[in-house]
Amino acid sequence: MDVLDRIDQFVKSNPVLIFMKGTPQFPSCGFSSRASEALKACGVPFGYVNVLSDPEIFENLPRYRDWPTFPQIYVDGELIGGCDITLEMLDRGELQPLVEQAVQKKASDTDAV
Repeated sequence: MDVLDRIDQFVKSNPVLIFMKGTPQFPSCGFSSRASEALKACGVPFGYVNVLSDPEIFENLPRYRDWPTFPQIYVDGELIGGCDITLEMLDRGELQPLVEQAVQKKASDTDAV
């Protein structure tokens, strides 16, 4: 499977997903740490991909949605941005309803099958 197809599969199969350096439990950079903490603060489950453990994803993810840096946060299949945007959305009270809605939508889509 092509790397961009693998990335697309990750994005489409997780209502909330962060491509990050490290893991939410053991982040490997401050930006990834702060972004994953913002997602944790929303209280909904989210997926993650440790880009450091997959050099092919690390190298090609910036081409997927033309976003050059890590972390990258996707909600309902759409790139919302990186660390700064995620923290701003959390501070404005926009992040939690967005991720909650994505998780609920995925659950209802799964129930309908």
